[in-house]
Amino acid sequence: MLFKKRIEKSCSYCAYCTKLNDEQALCIKRGVVELNGKCRKFVYDPCKRIPVKPKAVDFQKYDSEDFSL
Repeated sequence: MLFKKRIEKSCSYCAYCTKLNDEQALCIKRGVVELNGKCRKFVYDPCKRIPVKPKAVDFQKYDSEDFSL
């Protein structure tokens, strides 16, 4: 969830890390690290957090009566 009080630590959205590729990040404090890694120096940066896309609604289960007034 995006607005939890307690954020899970991850280098992918840490203020000290910059993404290099799909698997690695460059950390100011630790050097080259895994993108899903974590450490005690974690500082949350909400601008780096990419929210999960919501599931598409399946309209096949609805009839035309459901959409009429």
